[in-house]
Amino acid sequence: QVQVQEFGGGLVQAGDSLRLSCTASGPTFSSYALGWFRQAPGKEREFVAAISSDGVSFYADSVKARFTISKDNAKNTVYLQMNSLKPGDTAIYYCAVPRSFYRGDYAPINMDAYGYWGQGKQVAVSS
Repeated sequence: QVQVQEFGGGLVQAGDSLRLSCTASGPTFSSYALGWFRQAPGKEREFVAAISSDGVSFYADSVKARFTISKDNAKNTVYLQMNSLKPGDTAIYYCAVPRSFYRGDYAPINMDAYGYWGQGKQVAVSS
């Protein structure tokens, strides 16, 4: 069982930056792909970013060039740096670990591939 926990979040103004972090338990963290998803009020949960075990990153078009995903294997932590935040980024942000291991240059972007989820952190962006 992989334990996932997010940190960070809060209320910011449009144009501000915010960093979320997430820890995932287990001795094989360096072998994990990791993903960030978000769910806005009244909307379905959607993919935001993912990073492969080798550090290859994948982004939703809506956040590309504004958000950066990275990880620190020594700290079992993955980060989501969010810059130039918009009111449309307001959502609960979830960190997740896939059910399976993937090759080093790939991370899944579909929610169904992820079996371990954190409880989520609220990010609110005011205009």
